[in-house]
Amino acid sequence: MRRLLALLLFMPLLAQAQLPLDRIRLPPGFRIEVLSDQLPSAREMAWGANGTLFVGSNAAGRVYALDTTSGRVRTLASGLQMPVGVAFHEGDLYVSAISRILRLRDIEAHLDAPPQPEQVGPSFPAETHHGWKFIAFGPDGKLYVPVGAPCNVCERDPDRYAALHRMNPDGSDLERVARGIRNTVGFDWHPKTGELWFSDNGRDLLGDDTPDCELNRITAPNQHFGFPYCHAGSVADPEFGTRPCEDFVAPVARLGPHVAPLGLRFYTGSQFPTEYRDNLFIAEHGSWNRSEKIGYRIKRVELNEDGSLKRQSVFAEGWLEDGEVWGRPADVLVAPDGSLLVSDDQAGAIYRISYEGS
Repeated sequence: MRRLLALLLFMPLLAQAQLPLDRIRLPPGFRIEVLSDQLPSAREMAWGANGTLFVGSNAAGRVYALDTTSGRVRTLASGLQMPVGVAFHEGDLYVSAISRILRLRDIEAHLDAPPQPEQVGPSFPAETHHGWKFIAFGPDGKLYVPVGAPCNVCERDPDRYAALHRMNPDGSDLERVARGIRNTVGFDWHPKTGELWFSDNGRDLLGDDTPDCELNRITAPNQHFGFPYCHAGSVADPEFGTRPCEDFVAPVARLGPHVAPLGLRFYTGSQFPTEYRDNLFIAEHGSWNRSEKIGYRIKRVELNEDGSLKRQSVFAEGWLEDGEVWGRPADVLVAPDGSLLVSDDQAGAIYRISYEGS
Protein backbone atom coordinates (compact mmCIF):
# COMPACT_ATOMS: atom_id res chain seq x y z
CA MET A 1 0.00 0.00 0.00
CA ARG A 2 2.82 2.44 0.87
CA ARG A 3 4.51 1.77 -2.49
CA LEU A 4 1.20 2.36 -4.31
CA LEU A 5 0.66 5.69 -2.55
CA ALA A 6 4.19 6.76 -3.43
CA LEU A 7 3.65 5.93 -7.09
CA LEU A 8 0.37 7.84 -7.12
CA LEU A 9 2.14 10.86 -5.64
CA PHE A 10 4.54 11.06 -8.57
CA MET A 11 2.31 9.65 -11.34
CA PRO A 12 1.20 12.96 -12.92
CA LEU A 13 4.79 13.88 -13.64
CA LEU A 14 6.01 10.75 -15.39
CA ALA A 15 7.11 10.56 -19.03
CA GLN A 16 6.57 14.25 -19.80
CA ALA A 17 9.98 14.65 -21.42
CA GLN A 18 11.61 13.05 -24.43
CA LEU A 19 15.00 12.58 -22.82
CA PRO A 20 16.80 9.33 -23.75
CA LEU A 21 16.44 7.64 -20.36
CA ASP A 22 16.71 4.24 -22.00
CA ARG A 23 20.46 4.93 -22.16
CA ILE A 24 20.79 5.14 -18.36
CA ARG A 25 22.24 1.98 -16.84
CA LEU A 26 21.18 1.11 -13.28
CA PRO A 27 21.51 -1.96 -11.03
CA PRO A 28 18.83 -4.63 -11.50
CA GLY A 29 15.46 -3.69 -10.03
CA PHE A 30 15.91 0.07 -10.39
CA ARG A 31 14.21 2.39 -12.87
CA ILE A 32 14.56 6.07 -13.78
CA GLU A 33 11.89 8.51 -14.90
CA VAL A 34 11.54 12.24 -15.50
CA LEU A 35 9.79 14.42 -12.94
CA SER A 36 10.23 17.63 -14.91
CA ASP A 37 12.29 18.97 -17.78
CA GLN A 38 11.16 22.56 -17.17
CA LEU A 39 13.92 23.71 -14.80
CA PRO A 40 16.74 25.27 -16.86
CA SER A 41 20.19 24.88 -15.30
CA ALA A 42 18.79 22.94 -12.30
CA ARG A 43 21.31 22.51 -9.46
CA GLU A 44 20.82 21.99 -5.71
CA MET A 45 17.50 20.63 -4.39
CA ALA A 46 15.79 20.94 -1.01
CA TRP A 47 12.47 19.76 0.39
CA GLY A 48 9.96 22.07 2.01
CA ALA A 49 7.87 21.05 5.01
CA ASN A 50 4.77 20.64 2.82
CA GLY A 51 6.45 18.60 0.10
CA THR A 52 7.54 21.40 -2.23
CA LEU A 53 10.77 20.65 -4.07
CA PHE A 54 12.93 23.77 -4.22
CA VAL A 55 15.61 23.91 -6.91
CA GLY A 56 18.42 26.40 -7.44
CA SER A 57 20.08 27.10 -10.78
CA ASN A 58 23.39 28.20 -12.18
CA ALA A 59 23.33 30.11 -15.47
CA ALA A 60 19.54 30.58 -15.43
CA GLY A 61 19.63 32.90 -12.40
CA ARG A 62 16.34 31.53 -11.10
CA VAL A 63 15.02 29.69 -8.07
CA TYR A 64 12.23 27.22 -8.70
CA ALA A 65 9.48 25.45 -6.77
CA LEU A 66 8.31 22.13 -8.22
CA ASP A 67 4.97 20.71 -7.13
CA THR A 68 5.62 16.97 -7.27
CA THR A 69 1.88 16.21 -7.32
CA SER A 70 0.81 18.39 -10.23
CA GLY A 71 4.13 18.92 -11.96
CA ARG A 72 3.71 22.68 -11.84
CA VAL A 73 6.93 24.71 -11.83
CA ARG A 74 6.95 28.19 -10.30
CA THR A 75 9.78 30.69 -10.50
CA LEU A 76 10.28 32.14 -7.02
CA ALA A 77 13.08 34.55 -7.89
CA SER A 78 14.95 35.57 -11.05
CA GLY A 79 17.85 37.73 -12.09
CA LEU A 80 20.05 36.42 -9.28
CA GLN A 81 23.76 35.72 -9.69
CA MET A 82 24.24 31.95 -9.86
CA PRO A 83 21.66 31.01 -7.19
CA VAL A 84 22.92 27.43 -7.09
CA GLY A 85 22.21 26.65 -3.43
CA VAL A 86 18.87 26.26 -1.69
CA ALA A 87 18.15 25.26 1.91
CA PHE A 88 14.83 25.14 3.79
CA HIS A 89 14.65 25.99 7.50
CA GLU A 90 11.65 26.65 9.75
CA GLY A 91 9.43 27.77 6.89
CA ASP A 92 11.99 29.97 5.15
CA LEU A 93 13.94 29.30 1.96
CA TYR A 94 17.63 30.27 1.94
CA VAL A 95 19.36 30.87 -1.40
CA SER A 96 23.05 31.38 -2.22
CA ALA A 97 23.87 34.03 -4.82
CA ILE A 98 27.69 34.36 -4.96
CA SER A 99 28.31 37.21 -2.51
CA ARG A 100 24.97 36.99 -0.72
CA ILE A 101 22.84 34.56 1.24
CA LEU A 102 19.19 35.45 0.66
CA ARG A 103 16.07 34.44 2.55
CA LEU A 104 12.48 34.15 1.29
CA ARG A 105 10.27 34.11 4.37
CA ASP A 106 7.36 31.68 4.92
CA ILE A 107 7.82 30.55 1.36
CA GLU A 108 5.35 27.67 1.07
CA ALA A 109 2.51 30.01 2.05
CA HIS A 110 3.51 32.41 -0.74
CA LEU A 111 4.46 30.26 -3.74
CA ASP A 112 2.20 32.23 -6.10
CA ALA A 113 3.35 35.61 -4.78
CA PRO A 114 6.88 35.07 -3.45
CA PRO A 115 8.34 37.61 -1.04
CA GLN A 116 11.29 39.76 -2.04
CA PRO A 117 14.56 38.01 -1.19
CA GLU A 118 16.37 39.67 1.72
CA GLN A 119 20.06 39.34 2.50
CA VAL A 120 20.99 37.38 5.61
CA GLY A 121 24.34 37.86 7.30
CA PRO A 122 27.53 39.39 5.91
CA SER A 123 28.57 39.62 2.30
CA PHE A 124 30.83 36.92 0.87
CA PRO A 125 33.53 37.33 -1.81
CA ALA A 126 32.22 38.50 -5.18
CA GLU A 127 34.46 36.34 -7.43
CA THR A 128 32.45 33.99 -9.63
CA HIS A 129 35.37 31.55 -10.06
CA HIS A 130 34.26 28.80 -7.64
CA GLY A 131 31.90 31.39 -6.16
CA TRP A 132 28.67 29.41 -6.57
CA LYS A 133 27.64 27.73 -3.34
CA PHE A 134 25.93 24.55 -2.18
CA ILE A 135 24.37 25.39 1.22
CA ALA A 136 22.69 23.27 3.90
CA PHE A 137 21.56 23.40 7.50
CA GLY A 138 23.40 21.05 9.82
CA PRO A 139 22.15 19.09 12.83
CA ASP A 140 23.31 22.04 14.96
CA GLY A 141 20.73 24.30 13.28
CA LYS A 142 23.42 26.41 11.60
CA LEU A 143 23.68 27.22 7.90
CA TYR A 144 26.88 25.92 6.31
CA VAL A 145 28.33 28.08 3.52
CA PRO A 146 31.49 27.26 1.51
CA VAL A 147 33.77 29.80 -0.15
CA GLY A 148 35.83 28.24 -2.93
CA ALA A 149 39.29 29.27 -4.11
CA PRO A 150 38.91 32.13 -6.63
CA CYS A 151 41.32 30.42 -9.04
CA ASN A 152 42.53 27.07 -10.31
CA VAL A 153 45.25 27.08 -7.65
CA CYS A 154 46.42 30.03 -5.58
CA GLU A 155 47.09 31.08 -2.02
CA ARG A 156 44.59 33.70 -0.91
CA ASP A 157 43.32 34.78 2.51
CA PRO A 158 42.83 31.34 4.17
CA ASP A 159 40.33 32.69 6.69
CA ARG A 160 38.03 33.64 3.85
CA TYR A 161 38.73 31.49 0.78
CA ALA A 162 39.07 27.72 0.25
CA ALA A 163 37.11 27.15 3.44
CA LEU A 164 33.78 26.01 4.82
CA HIS A 165 31.92 28.37 7.15
CA ARG A 166 28.73 28.29 9.21
CA MET A 167 26.42 30.89 10.71
CA ASN A 168 23.17 31.19 12.62
CA PRO A 169 19.93 31.33 10.59
CA ASP A 170 19.81 35.11 11.12
CA GLY A 171 23.33 35.44 9.70
CA SER A 172 25.10 36.10 12.98
CA ASP A 173 28.21 34.43 14.39
CA LEU A 174 29.90 33.50 11.13
CA GLU A 175 32.80 31.13 11.83
CA ARG A 176 35.15 28.89 9.87
CA VAL A 177 34.57 25.14 10.16
CA ALA A 178 37.33 23.69 7.93
CA ARG A 179 40.01 24.96 5.54
CA GLY A 180 42.21 23.85 2.67
CA ILE A 181 39.14 23.00 0.57
CA ARG A 182 39.50 24.04 -3.07
CA ASN A 183 35.81 23.92 -3.99
CA THR A 184 33.12 21.87 -2.30
CA VAL A 185 29.74 21.93 -4.00
CA GLY A 186 28.19 19.15 -1.94
CA PHE A 187 28.12 17.99 1.67
CA ASP A 188 25.94 16.06 4.12
CA TRP A 189 25.98 14.72 7.66
CA HIS A 190 26.28 11.02 8.49
CA PRO A 191 22.91 9.89 9.87
CA LYS A 192 24.53 7.93 12.72
CA THR A 193 27.74 9.76 13.65
CA GLY A 194 26.69 13.30 12.72
CA GLU A 195 30.05 13.89 11.03
CA LEU A 196 30.10 16.20 8.02
CA TRP A 197 31.21 14.64 4.72
CA PHE A 198 31.99 16.73 1.64
CA SER A 199 33.13 16.46 -1.95
CA ASP A 200 36.05 18.55 -3.21
CA ASN A 201 36.93 19.28 -6.83
CA GLY A 202 40.60 18.68 -7.65
CA ARG A 203 42.78 21.26 -9.40
CA ASP A 204 43.16 21.39 -13.18
CA LEU A 205 46.13 21.55 -15.58
CA LEU A 206 48.27 18.77 -14.14
CA GLY A 207 47.27 16.34 -16.87
CA ASP A 208 44.41 13.97 -17.57
CA ASP A 209 45.03 11.58 -14.72
CA THR A 210 45.97 13.68 -11.71
CA PRO A 211 44.90 14.75 -9.21
CA ASP A 212 41.80 12.86 -8.12
CA CYS A 213 38.74 14.67 -6.85
CA GLU A 214 38.05 13.89 -3.20
CA LEU A 215 35.53 12.66 -0.65
CA ASN A 216 36.38 13.95 2.82
CA ARG A 217 34.99 13.92 6.34
CA ILE A 218 35.44 16.38 9.19
CA THR A 219 36.29 14.78 12.53
CA ALA A 220 37.61 17.80 14.47
CA PRO A 221 37.25 21.60 14.35
CA ASN A 222 39.22 23.57 11.74
CA GLN A 223 40.94 20.65 10.06
CA HIS A 224 43.06 21.47 6.98
CA PHE A 225 42.47 19.37 3.84
CA GLY A 226 45.56 20.39 1.88
CA PHE A 227 44.72 23.05 -0.71
CA PRO A 228 46.78 24.63 -2.25
CA TYR A 229 49.80 22.69 -0.96
CA CYS A 230 48.68 19.10 -1.49
CA HIS A 231 45.98 17.47 -3.62
CA ALA A 232 44.18 14.14 -3.17
CA GLY A 233 46.27 13.38 -0.09
CA SER A 234 49.53 12.66 -1.91
CA VAL A 235 50.10 15.05 -4.86
CA ALA A 236 52.31 17.99 -3.95
CA ASP A 237 51.41 21.09 -5.92
CA PRO A 238 54.26 22.02 -8.32
CA GLU A 239 54.03 25.69 -7.33
CA PHE A 240 52.64 25.73 -3.79
CA GLY A 241 53.81 22.35 -2.49
CA THR A 242 55.99 23.81 0.26
CA ARG A 243 54.48 21.66 3.02
CA PRO A 244 54.43 17.84 3.17
CA CYS A 245 51.14 16.11 2.43
CA GLU A 246 51.38 14.40 5.83
CA ASP A 247 50.53 17.77 7.42
CA PHE A 248 46.96 17.59 6.13
CA VAL A 249 43.85 15.43 6.40
CA ALA A 250 43.85 12.84 3.62
CA PRO A 251 40.62 12.08 1.74
CA VAL A 252 38.54 9.06 2.68
CA ALA A 253 38.16 8.27 -1.02
CA ARG A 254 39.80 9.38 -4.25
CA LEU A 255 36.95 9.61 -6.71
CA GLY A 256 38.87 9.86 -9.98
CA PRO A 257 40.62 12.66 -11.88
CA HIS A 258 38.40 15.57 -12.96
CA VAL A 259 35.09 13.77 -12.35
CA ALA A 260 33.80 16.99 -10.69
CA PRO A 261 31.77 15.65 -7.74
CA LEU A 262 28.98 18.04 -6.81
CA GLY A 263 25.94 17.25 -4.66
CA LEU A 264 26.08 14.27 -2.32
CA ARG A 265 23.64 12.75 0.18
CA PHE A 266 23.49 9.82 2.52
CA TYR A 267 20.69 7.41 1.67
CA THR A 268 18.25 7.51 4.59
CA GLY A 269 15.18 6.08 2.88
CA SER A 270 13.69 2.60 3.15
CA GLN A 271 12.64 1.94 -0.47
CA PHE A 272 16.04 0.71 -1.68
CA PRO A 273 17.43 -2.68 -0.51
CA THR A 274 18.87 -2.64 3.02
CA GLU A 275 22.47 -2.73 1.79
CA TYR A 276 22.00 0.81 0.46
CA ARG A 277 21.14 2.25 3.88
CA ASP A 278 23.61 5.00 4.92
CA ASN A 279 25.49 4.75 1.62
CA LEU A 280 26.60 7.97 -0.03
CA PHE A 281 25.35 8.93 -3.47
CA ILE A 282 27.46 11.51 -5.31
CA ALA A 283 26.55 13.41 -8.47
CA GLU A 284 29.59 13.55 -10.75
CA HIS A 285 29.10 16.52 -13.05
CA GLY A 286 31.89 15.39 -15.38
CA SER A 287 35.21 16.66 -16.69
CA TRP A 288 35.39 19.88 -18.68
CA ASN A 289 38.94 19.82 -20.08
CA ARG A 290 40.09 16.19 -19.96
CA SER A 291 41.07 14.79 -23.38
CA GLU A 292 38.81 11.79 -22.74
CA LYS A 293 35.67 12.73 -20.81
CA ILE A 294 34.99 11.10 -17.45
CA GLY A 295 32.21 11.36 -14.84
CA TYR A 296 28.66 12.33 -15.88
CA ARG A 297 27.20 9.69 -13.55
CA ILE A 298 26.03 8.89 -10.03
CA LYS A 299 28.59 7.26 -7.76
CA ARG A 300 27.73 4.99 -4.82
CA VAL A 301 30.12 4.93 -1.86
CA GLU A 302 29.91 2.28 0.88
CA LEU A 303 31.66 2.87 4.20
CA ASN A 304 32.92 0.67 6.98
CA GLU A 305 31.73 1.17 10.55
CA ASP A 306 34.83 3.22 11.36
CA GLY A 307 34.16 5.59 8.45
CA SER A 308 36.84 4.17 6.18
CA LEU A 309 36.11 3.35 2.56
CA LYS A 310 34.58 -0.06 1.92
CA ARG A 311 34.07 0.33 -1.82
CA GLN A 312 32.90 2.76 -4.46
CA SER A 313 31.01 1.87 -7.60
CA VAL A 314 28.97 3.45 -10.37
CA PHE A 315 25.25 3.48 -9.55
CA ALA A 316 23.84 5.28 -12.60
CA GLU A 317 25.54 6.13 -15.90
CA GLY A 318 24.70 6.77 -19.53
CA TRP A 319 24.63 10.57 -19.72
CA LEU A 320 28.01 10.18 -21.45
CA GLU A 321 28.22 7.86 -24.47
CA ASP A 322 31.10 7.60 -26.92
CA GLY A 323 32.43 10.97 -25.85
CA GLU A 324 29.06 12.70 -26.33
CA VAL A 325 27.22 14.25 -23.37
CA TRP A 326 23.47 14.80 -23.15
CA GLY A 327 23.15 15.36 -19.39
CA ARG A 328 25.22 16.37 -16.35
CA PRO A 329 24.11 15.26 -12.86
CA ALA A 330 24.44 18.14 -10.39
CA ASP A 331 22.74 17.02 -7.17
CA VAL A 332 21.02 14.07 -5.53
CA LEU A 333 18.29 14.11 -2.88
CA VAL A 334 16.33 11.40 -1.08
CA ALA A 335 12.58 11.81 -1.61
CA PRO A 336 10.00 11.24 1.15
CA ASP A 337 9.00 7.94 -0.48
CA GLY A 338 12.63 6.69 -0.43
CA SER A 339 13.36 7.21 -4.11
CA LEU A 340 16.41 9.21 -5.20
CA LEU A 341 16.07 12.45 -7.13
CA VAL A 342 18.80 13.66 -9.49
CA SER A 343 19.09 17.17 -10.92
CA ASP A 344 20.63 17.68 -14.36
CA ASP A 345 21.70 21.23 -15.17
CA GLN A 346 22.43 20.51 -18.85
CA ALA A 347 19.01 18.99 -19.58
CA GLY A 348 17.20 21.27 -17.11
CA ALA A 349 15.60 18.19 -15.60
CA ILE A 350 14.87 16.36 -12.37
CA TYR A 351 14.88 12.54 -12.50
CA ARG A 352 13.48 10.05 -10.03
CA ILE A 353 15.25 6.73 -9.46
CA SER A 354 13.10 4.13 -7.71
CA TYR A 355 13.45 0.48 -6.75
CA GLU A 356 10.81 -1.97 -7.92
CA GLY A 357 12.56 -5.25 -7.11
CA SER A 358 14.20 -7.86 -9.28
